[in-house]
Amino acid sequence: MQRRHVLVLEDEPRIVEVLESYLRDGGFETTLCGTVAEAFAALHRSEPDVMILDVSLPDGSGLDVLRETRSSGSLLPAIVLTALGEESDRIVGLELGADDYVTKPFSPRELLARVRALLRRVDERSAARDGGGKALRIGELEIDLIAADARIAGKPANLTATEFRILGILAGNPGEVFTRAELLDRLQDGGKIYERTLDRHINNLRGKIERDSRDPAYVLTVYGVGYKLKKP
Repeated sequence: MQRRHVLVLEDEPRIVEVLESYLRDGGFETTLCGTVAEAFAALHRSEPDVMILDVSLPDGSGLDVLRETRSSGSLLPAIVLTALGEESDRIVGLELGADDYVTKPFSPRELLARVRALLRRVDERSAARDGGGKALRIGELEIDLIAADARIAGKPANLTATEFRILGILAGNPGEVFTRAELLDRLQDGGKIYERTLDRHINNLRGKIERDSRDPAYVLTVYGVGYKLKKP
C-alpha cells in the first residue's frame, strides 16, 4: 500500500525534526519546506495528501499557501499551526478553508492523530462518492449524503471536509435543531473543535451555499439553542 504524503511548512528546526520523526514512524512520507517559496515549488511538483502549514515564515505565511490553493479550486486538506493566543490567525485560516488548526506548543502525538482523522474523513467522502446516492434537494441546494457532495444552483459548493460534515449532520434530519454541544460531540474525531470554531465553520459554510449569509435560507440559527437545516 502506498504511503500517504504530508507536506510540512515549518522553519523551526526542532519542530521539523520532531514532526518528521513522528510522521515517519506513523507511516507517512514527508516533504519538508522552510519557506513559502519552497512550499509552492513542492506543490508544483506533486500534490500531497495533506498540508501542515505554519503561519509565520521568513518569506510570508502558510496562510499564503492556503489562500493560493483554495483560490485555484483545490480542496487539499490543510492543518494550520498558530502561536498560542493568536486567535486572528486561526480565524483567518478557517475563513480561507483550513480543515483544522493546532496551537504551539503542541503535542506531536496529537497532531499525528489529527492528520489521521482528517485523512479518514477525506477517505470516507471519496468512498461514499464512488458508491453514488440520491440527493436531498432544498431550493437551489442539493446535498448527496452518500456521495458526500453539495451543490448550489447546480455548481459545486467546494466545501471543506469539516464544512460538509456539519452540513451532513444537519441534513441527516432536516428541520431538527442541533445544539452546539450535539454538533461538537458529532464532530470530535481525534481533534478539538470549540464553540467559537464551530460558529466560524458554519459562517464559512453559509458563505458557500447562501445567497446572503447574513440572512440564511438553508442553515438556520435557532437563537439560544443551536442550528438546523431548512426542511425540503
